[in-house]
Amino acid sequence: MTQRTIFCAAALTLMLPGLAAAGGFTIDSKNFADGTFQPAQYADVFGCSGGNVSPEIRWSGAPPETKSFMVTVYDKDAPTGSGWWHWVVIDIPPSADRLEEGAAAGKLPKGAQTLKGDAGAATFLGACPPEGTKHDYIVTVKALGIDRLPIPADATPALAGFVSNMNVLATATLTATAAR
Repeated sequence: MTQRTIFCAAALTLMLPGLAAAGGFTIDSKNFADGTFQPAQYADVFGCSGGNVSPEIRWSGAPPETKSFMVTVYDKDAPTGSGWWHWVVIDIPPSADRLEEGAAAGKLPKGAQTLKGDAGAATFLGACPPEGTKHDYIVTVKALGIDRLPIPADATPALAGFVSNMNVLATATLTATAAR
């Protein structure tokens, strides 16, 4: 996909913006029931010894015109100057209402794909804040008015966020904390 194609797709979708949020669209997760990451959802690198298992994420109340979903896990407190993308899943079919625990290990709904996160791999990377710190992780589900994001397979999470925001019908978020 050329940069011109991406620009044209972006320009067209700017002319038809979706709603920033729609009433009744919610997100939930048994893995974050108490508001914190569980040991299984911590990373198994960077000095952490968790299970690196992607969390179960459920959503409900999406607008009827939803054509796909996008799910992200983002650490806004990462000491990078730009946060840290732990997981970005795009092109989730509209019939889906969840990602099962461990979905990053090859159990995504048909047609969904994972983009490379900030660790450089197209998979989930669990939480691992620096020792002595506590971070907030933003888990987001976007209901989109298009069935596939018009981005290249090697797109960055930032580009996926940009294009998805031009096609969003509703957004649901939850925040979970992790500390070491």
